[in-house]
This record gives sequence, structure tokens and C-alpha cells, in this order.
Amino acid sequence: MTSGRLFLYFMFKLLKPSKKSRARLGLLRGAHGQASTPFFMPVATQGAVKHITGEELKKLGAEIILSNTYHLMLRPGEKRIKKLGGLHNFINWQRLILTDSGGFQVFSLSGAKKRGGEGLVKLTDRGVSFKSYVDGANFNLTPERAIKIQADLGVDIAVCLDECVALPARRKYLAESVELTEAWARRSKNYHQKLKGKKPLLLAVIQGGLDKKLRLKSLAGLVKIGFDGYNIGGLSVGETPKEMYSVLDYLVPAMPENRPRYLMGVGYPEQLVEAVRRGVDMFDCVIPTREGRHGRIFMWHKNSSQKSKVKSQMSGDFYRAINITNSRYSSDKTPINADSKLPELKNYSRAYLNYLFKIKEPLGARLATLNNLEFYLELMEKIRQSIAEGIL
Repeated sequence: MTSGRLFLYFMFKLLKPSKKSRARLGLLRGAHGQASTPFFMPVATQGAVKHITGEELKKLGAEIILSNTYHLMLRPGEKRIKKLGGLHNFINWQRLILTDSGGFQVFSLSGAKKRGGEGLVKLTDRGVSFKSYVDGANFNLTPERAIKIQADLGVDIAVCLDECVALPARRKYLAESVELTEAWARRSKNYHQKLKGKKPLLLAVIQGGLDKKLRLKSLAGLVKIGFDGYNIGGLSVGETPKEMYSVLDYLVPAMPENRPRYLMGVGYPEQLVEAVRRGVDMFDCVIPTREGRHGRIFMWHKNSSQKSKVKSQMSGDFYRAINITNSRYSSDKTPINADSKLPELKNYSRAYLNYLFKIKEPLGARLATLNNLEFYLELMEKIRQSIAEGIL
């Protein structure tokens, strides 16, 4: 039984490791239920997955979603959400919610940062100071406040504040980032232990860029402190897929086997398969929703056994992505997805979807987003099935 969480019988249970790779099946449990790993989290940055309702996410099989501390603290604010019964009640989603710390958004959305000096973001050992993109108001975010905000939101899984460094970066800067991230993680853990009553699971973020020694140092420092799970941060921020896989090859085997492993902000379908093969359990990414809004839809190759048995090939030949705005689809009577769980994807044609994008009708982005989320969630289901059957 997890100390301090009497309402949980287990936090993470490893069910079945693959005999062909480092892939594994597991269960992650929080106050609002459990999710089968490996899983993909649809991104509800500001408390909503763009164009999609919670009921639709449930129909597609989503067990957990991701929201963002930074955006929710700016508006409507964690105090208001807490008064309204917490984030689950506010957005009418009674399944698991993970919130990232907001550190990445502070650094990316606020522009240039300067360690210890003046700039759009001021970074010190204590935390970060920045101006709101909403109204220009000044905000301070410390490791302790990041945890308090997530606790006030009432989420199931919280993430420690960290410093995410864009790549490429100088080793000195990466080393400073690792030290700062570990110090902030220790403060986050200390504050988290003082929380009363039900508290979220707490994940820490491994940094270090593409530097093997720094990555392993970051991991060792965080494991010594002790967390409910470990996130691989600072990837998908400028490096190549090959470089990312190289980091996973040495880092994931060194991560605790009895804790969930979360690769943040990744990625395209073939990248998810490759990361699962290397032992990763959790993913999130805006790709399915963002690409859908721009008319790019994902689909399985029909003439392939890979629809039911996902094979790991970096070429991604188990699926294809088409640009539905292309004029070649203007007369295509084929359903958007004849095998969909949703009637609207089975009953509307690609020609109609092409037309909706042409006239800039929001329904087009909505249908394309539904299609892509269904593809990603089905992909994870097929991956789990492939692990169970000894294929992946």
C-alpha cells in the first residue's frame, strides 16, 4: 500500500513484460480510476480537448487526459476551479487527469528567459517570474506553488516544476538545468508530503538533453529522492527521432521497473511504437488534435495485417496520413472511417470533409480531430494487444 495514500491499493502494477522487447503492460491507478498502460493522453490544455466533449472521449476509450497547470492558473484560476468542486467536476470528466507543471509553457510561451536576470521570464533558484499572456499580470511560480495549484485543482497525477531546455544547448547550461530541476524536485516532494488528505501522485522530470552522463545523473538524483513515477522531459524539442531513440535506449532500462515511465510530448504513431518497445508506459502529444485542425488525418493501411498486429517499423508503414484538403478528395465517397465507433465518422464522406475545410466550417476540424484521436487511442489498444500476444 502506498504510504500517505490509503485510498489506493496500488499506484502502479506491472502486469506483463514482453519477451520480444522491453515493452510492458501495466495498470496505473489514481483517485478517479485506473488506466491500462501503455496509454496515450489526449491533451486538454485549458481543460478542454479542442472541439471534443468528454462523452466523446469516453466513447473512444480514453481513460486519462492531460491538462496544463500554467494555463489553468492564469484562467479561470485554481481558486475558482476549487470552489467549483475541482477540475473533474468543472469539466465533467470523472476519469483520471494528469497536469504537467507548466514549466515548459512558462519558458516557451513567454519568450526568452534569462537565468538570474531581467527578461520576459526571470529564472532563479527560487522559481520563475513571468508575465501573463492573457493580461500582462505578473506571476511567480515556485516548485511549492506548482504542487499547491495542482492539489487545489484536485487532479490525480501532478508533475514537479522543472526547467526544460531547447536543443541544441551547451553542456554547461544542461548541467545547470539538471541541478536546478533536482533541487526543485526535492522541494516539490517536501511540500507534497505536507499536504493533508487525498493528494495527487507525484511525478518528477528527468532532464539532461542528449548527454548520457547528465541524463543518468538526473535520473539517479530523482530516484534517490523517490517519486511515484518518472518523466522523460526535454525531448521532442529540436533533436532528431534517431537521437531521441538513442536517449531512450540507455535511459529507460535504468529507470525503476516498478514505476511508470512517461515520455512527455511525443509523438507521431511510429515514435509511440518505438518508445513502447523501449519500455515507455505513458504518452501525450498535441499531434492528433493539431493535425486534425489543419486537415491531416491518420488512418490504418487497409491491406495490411498490421491493423490488428502492430509491427515496429520506424517507417511507420502500419498507417498513413492524408491531407483531406487536397482536391483529389473532393469527389471521394469513401467514409471518413468506415470502422469507427462514432456514427459521424462512418456516415460522412471524405468529399464532405474536404468541402467543410474548403468553406472553413469548424465541423471539419471537429470531425478530423475525432478521427485522429480515435486512431491514436486504437493504436494504443492494438499495441497493448500486441504485447499481450507476444508480437511486440
